[in-house]
Amino acid sequence: MEGFITNIQKCSVHDGPGIRTTVFFKGCPLKCKWCHNPETQSYMPEMFHNSDTCTLCKICISKCDMGAISFDNPLISYDPQKCTMCEKCVDFCPSSCIEITGKKMSSRELLSQIEKDIPFYEESGGGATFSGGEAMTHIDFLHETISLCKDSQIHVTVDTCGYAPSESFEKIADLVDLFLYDIKHMDENIHKEYTGVSNALILHNLRLISRLGCKVQLRIPLIDGFNTDEKNIRETAFFSKELGITGVSLLPYHSIGNYKYPRLGMGVALQFEKPSDEKLQNIKIIFEEYGLNAKIGG
Repeated sequence: MEGFITNIQKCSVHDGPGIRTTVFFKGCPLKCKWCHNPETQSYMPEMFHNSDTCTLCKICISKCDMGAISFDNPLISYDPQKCTMCEKCVDFCPSSCIEITGKKMSSRELLSQIEKDIPFYEESGGGATFSGGEAMTHIDFLHETISLCKDSQIHVTVDTCGYAPSESFEKIADLVDLFLYDIKHMDENIHKEYTGVSNALILHNLRLISRLGCKVQLRIPLIDGFNTDEKNIRETAFFSKELGITGVSLLPYHSIGNYKYPRLGMGVALQFEKPSDEKLQNIKIIFEEYGLNAKIGG
């Protein structure tokens, strides 16, 4: 079985216990306005064009047999509907300013990359983390891959937004050692405004895997003006306590990935604010009041 992967990050220490290999799947059902990995939103490979290093030599245009690349003064323009991912533009670009995001890999090819770092996993208590995008929307490919990991006695973590069929969570529940589960907002309307989807399925699936006895650690991206108000924080903490969840990572907003938007032809990234250090500490204290072990950062 095969799937599209955007990145395999080695020696990760923020995506579960120990030293890990984090696999980023391509494609996500959410469209979070602050997304720092926009290259993982589409389920298909895309052209990633760095206009800062582009010399406008237009060789890529002449080499594209499908007419997917054109010059839209003053920029190179790309039509994903025409692109066949032949990668001639990548091969012939003299300034190496074009990449294709998303590489098709089989489960066994992915396993071979993950297995290379088994000594680090054994030494540190680490393993493999499957992230995205949203790995849960590639359930058959994910199931096959993590089954192979378990055969090799590799610890498996799934980092998820929770927006996937409940049957998908049931299918892999007994194979996953840890779920890193995002909760973005408790209010359904606000959640939909900022992510494009309702939170009803997300909350339902969190209840489900908690009931199934899965180990869960919450991850909450904190964006000032979106979800840092006391009402939302207390509702999130109460909901977590009711499910028996004991750990939460508070992840302050950052703009590190904003440069990716224009390179993908997605315009300019929206700007959000990081909560102040004082507000972060107050949020941490609220979660601790509800009996959760809260930490700032991954």
